[in-house]
Amino acid sequence: MEGGGVNMKDQSSLQPEQPPPQSPQSPLRIIIMVSSIAAGIQFGWALQLSLLTPYVQLLGIPHTWAAFIWLCGPVSGMLVQPIVGYYSDNCSSRFGRRCPFIAAGAGLVSVAVFLIGYAADIGHISGDPLGKTPKPRAIAVFIVGFWILDVANNMLQGPCRALLADLSGGNARKTRTANAFYSFFMAVGNVLGFAAGSYTHLYKLFPFTKTHACDVYCANLKSCFFLSIALLLSLTILVLTTVREKSISPSEQESSGDVVARGEGEKSRLPFFGEIFGALKELPRPMWILLLVTCLNWVAWFPFLLFDTDWMGREIYGGKVGEGKMYDHGVRAGALGLMLNSVVLGFTSLTVEVLGRRVGGVKRLWGCVNFLLSFCLAMTVLVTKMAESTRQFTAAPGGGTTPLPPAPGVKIGALTLFAVLGIPLAVTYSIPFALASIFSNSSGSGQGLSLGVLNLSIVIPQMVVSVLSGPWDALFGGGNLPAFVVGAIAAAASGLFALTMLPSPQPDIPSDKVSRPITGFH
Repeated sequence: MEGGGVNMKDQSSLQPEQPPPQSPQSPLRIIIMVSSIAAGIQFGWALQLSLLTPYVQLLGIPHTWAAFIWLCGPVSGMLVQPIVGYYSDNCSSRFGRRCPFIAAGAGLVSVAVFLIGYAADIGHISGDPLGKTPKPRAIAVFIVGFWILDVANNMLQGPCRALLADLSGGNARKTRTANAFYSFFMAVGNVLGFAAGSYTHLYKLFPFTKTHACDVYCANLKSCFFLSIALLLSLTILVLTTVREKSISPSEQESSGDVVARGEGEKSRLPFFGEIFGALKELPRPMWILLLVTCLNWVAWFPFLLFDTDWMGREIYGGKVGEGKMYDHGVRAGALGLMLNSVVLGFTSLTVEVLGRRVGGVKRLWGCVNFLLSFCLAMTVLVTKMAESTRQFTAAPGGGTTPLPPAPGVKIGALTLFAVLGIPLAVTYSIPFALASIFSNSSGSGQGLSLGVLNLSIVIPQMVVSVLSGPWDALFGGGNLPAFVVGAIAAAASGLFALTMLPSPQPDIPSDKVSRPITGFH
């Protein structure tokens, strides 16, 4: 990429003789419409985070099973997104490349939501006794539904982002704008999901959800999922009936560079795993740097994303799980922090392109916000020490003492961290995916497969953090701060590598040549 800092020699094995032909650019309204599917997807994710953990306990799922269930997210993301990405790159359906997978993902979400919401009812019909736990039949139904839900969500996300890259027609600025809108609608889905999950009388809209086997909490869960699937299906149907993808023949796929693995002088199709390993082996240098920066970035994010409400309950409010009400108060305060985080995330997502121009390019913006992420994670230590030094206690009814709520300044400081972290999160949800699309377009590799490979650098850190953060925290006496400190170091390293090693895409370099977008996508 001339003038952009990308070494084309590193891309020789993936670079075709001529640059791949670009698809026509679509109007911004079409890109926004496709991006809106993220609201439906994220609505479901937010409900999982806020409601399913108590539901798991209500069904009586053993701890070992629970750990196995929550591994579904990273495992399915590691396998499903690259597989779906590869096959969507090479799909020659008359309905297009991405739309069939988006439709299938939305359909599977509907099946999964029904299984999860009606797990207790199906278990009771199958022989589970009322009022007793565990409920083995309900647990079995729930596990099947939960795994289908995570697989379906991952099936939706990859093709949606790849479709956005297709609609952008190879224009890097429009690709970044499309991913920024995707990030914005993720924030909208978060806000809707957390708001629905916090309203305890939602089941009254669907009175049939409350049954002998399903109490008020369970009925609220069903009602939330009904709203979630209604939103997702409405947005998906709108996109599928409005966007007309051009079906691509195998010869056109080859000329556009969507088949990654090549032999001498000709392109060849390998089975998926041969293709994915070939793609990893032949990745250009910019993509490897992007994967490194993304990996470090998510090593920084996951400790906080996994334990943010627990940090509020333990360190800030001084509570303990199952002892008194202070821990629960802290968790609810953490939920408020997540709501603030989502609001800031949404507004920041709409300004990512402007911020990138102000600071001199998107890679510089990503580096700067990673340093902001590092600072915020380090500040959790200061806020925690302030909470400990100002904590007051009162006599408990049964003897001993119980902590009082933290001082107003401490609570405001903690919630401020939640809110400010929405700024780097908006960049994390948009810029890496846009850069992956830009770099893959330059190298001639498929959008779907490239985004699936990028997802590996997200889910692998998640699995590592999930497994190692507990023993690491215990090594330093428990609590969440040791993992947060490691996250702060990883964020600083990510910012440093982004600023010094990551190449700038061509549109970040000023040019007198401005391409005129072609409206329409047929």
